[in-house]
Amino acid sequence: MQTQKIILGISGGIAAYKTPELVRRLKRRGAEVQVVMTRSAGEFVTPTTLQAVSGKPVRSNLWDADAEAAMGHIELARWADLVLIAPATAEIMSRLAAGGAPDLLTTLCLATEAPVVMAPAMNHVMWSNPAVQENRQKLERRGVRILGPAVGDQACGESGPGRMLEPDDIVAAVMKPIAVATAKPGSMDGKTVMITAGPTREAIDSVRYLSNRSSGKMGYALAAAARDAGANVILVSGPVSLTTPDGVTRIDIESAKELFAAVHDNLEGVQIFIGAAAVADYHAASASAGKIKKTAGEMSLDLVKTPDILASVARLSDRPFTVGFAAETENLREYALGKLEKKNLNMIVANLVGPGLGFETDRNAVDVYWRDGEMSFPLTDKEELASALVELIASNYEQTLHAETQTELPVIAVRD
Repeated sequence: MQTQKIILGISGGIAAYKTPELVRRLKRRGAEVQVVMTRSAGEFVTPTTLQAVSGKPVRSNLWDADAEAAMGHIELARWADLVLIAPATAEIMSRLAAGGAPDLLTTLCLATEAPVVMAPAMNHVMWSNPAVQENRQKLERRGVRILGPAVGDQACGESGPGRMLEPDDIVAAVMKPIAVATAKPGSMDGKTVMITAGPTREAIDSVRYLSNRSSGKMGYALAAAARDAGANVILVSGPVSLTTPDGVTRIDIESAKELFAAVHDNLEGVQIFIGAAAVADYHAASASAGKIKKTAGEMSLDLVKTPDILASVARLSDRPFTVGFAAETENLREYALGKLEKKNLNMIVANLVGPGLGFETDRNAVDVYWRDGEMSFPLTDKEELASALVELIASNYEQTLHAETQTELPVIAVRD
């Protein structure tokens, strides 16, 4: 995959605290990142931190004698495939709209032929100010791409439009053109993969529901990894606050019943099924159409089992290669091997969950079992773990195809 060279310009807003994570995620997608900071940005995030995550010395001074002896600002301007300014303050937007170049970052923007993208971040009243909006319009007319801002709570305690987009959303926006165009075949080349991800919500009444702590991050990471491995990916997702990976088809569901229907309605032609959703085990026997009022000191709730999506797929006559996932709080190996046998799975991925483990985190550690082997993966980022799991699943799938006398369709089930 072609390396995308990105200059990340950081100006002096509180949202600068998100930029180390933005650098990390850009690099994970294969970008080479050179950070350029304004002087005021250093009040919010240190060059040392950004150098550590980017692997490059941070540039900030237009009057750096060593760098400018070789016209360093011109060299950087020619090096970049993209200039991304995040956060972009009202001040930096004003400078560029006026064509000013008082510092290294604005000078680069005027000297480069690469696209310039801005992710604004400021107080909602500032964002709505006519002067800021006039500058935005000027920049957009000149071809500068504006990402956001998002609407929500702000550092000042107020709420409204002005929040910088989250790192994942920025990465998805700026990496999409190259990531999609340069994707190459991998270990799942030509396969159609369905992945379920996130929690389900089982209604109690019109405002309350039963659910779990799944963030969907493991399932979404698996979807991106399978796509990168060459697969055509269908992602069936419960309610999460995650960006759909580029090139992935997403189907949204809420309840286990809806998940069951979405899986079986779209399973035809699927070769690999990855059930990464944390499906609620029970739903209310009857959900109230309105809000249940608090009228007594106690109340009881009758629960009924939800459909077992993994088992239903595994029971199909032309069932896929099946990999399950066991999320447990204790006796991990025992429960995982029991599920492997009981559900007649080909593989199972097992992990401990609890405070700081598995759910609602960016890192995970798992043990994987199959009928004649096992492998452990230490604590690592879910994106890196997903890539390793996809490779292991693909390898076992191919071995199974060669060992069996008839063609099978693959399944993977995962609950993060």
